Amino acid sequence: MSADSFYKWRKTLGLKQKEAAELLGLQKRMIQYYEKGSRDGKPVAIPKSVRLACYALEQGIEDFDGATTSPLDITRFIAESAPDRP
Repeated sequence: MSADSFYKWRKTLGLKQKEAAELLGLQKRMIQYYEKGSRDGKPVAIPKSVRLACYALEQGIEDFDGATTSPLDITRFIAESAPDRP
């Protein structure tokens, strides 16, 4: 997920930076770094856990109780979460 994609994700969900931070369990400053793509001039990668959380929120999942899902659901989830290849 690129910085631009992260920004578009937040805007598509109609979230303010503070709201996105709260939903993702992050500080607002991290949202700003992810959207800028850098911190103090150094690149900032968006961790896989954050990318997966973004996908879950996009699907309407705000919490997970640990219940299992079928292997088919997991396979589909992984396939849909994979980054686009150049």
